Formats: sequence, structure tokens, C-alpha cells
Amino acid sequence: MSDKNKNDSSISDLIIQLDENEQSLQNLRFQKSMQQLEDLSQIKKVKKKIARIKTIIHENALKNKMKSDG
Repeated sequence: MSDKNKNDSSISDLIIQLDENEQSLQNLRFQKSMQQLEDLSQIKKVKKKIARIKTIIHENALKNKMKSDG
């Protein structure tokens, strides 16, 4: 999903995506500890996705606060 589509997504959709990515990261870390994970770069990619989603959620919260403040 492109960044523009993520910006247009609702907060609830973003929270669902965040939860799914956090679960995926936990599974990847578990696979790594069991030495079953072949592509270690997957962990880095999922962490970046999580950071992007959290950033978008925070930006939306700030925009909403600015609107309500006037």
C-alpha cells in the first residue's frame, strides 16, 4: 500500500494494520530464535512498516488536535 493510501486510511484501519505487523514481527523474532528464519531482512522491513504506521497515526492525531484548537 502506498503512503498516500495509508494517509487516507481511517485510524481504525491503521490500528488493525499496526496490530497485524506487530504480531508478524513477534513471529519473525520467534522464528529467528529457533533458527528457522532464512531472510533476516524481513525483521527490518516489518519494523519500518510499524514505524511508518505509528507516524501516520501520530500525524493524524496532531492534525485533529490542531483542528479542534482552532
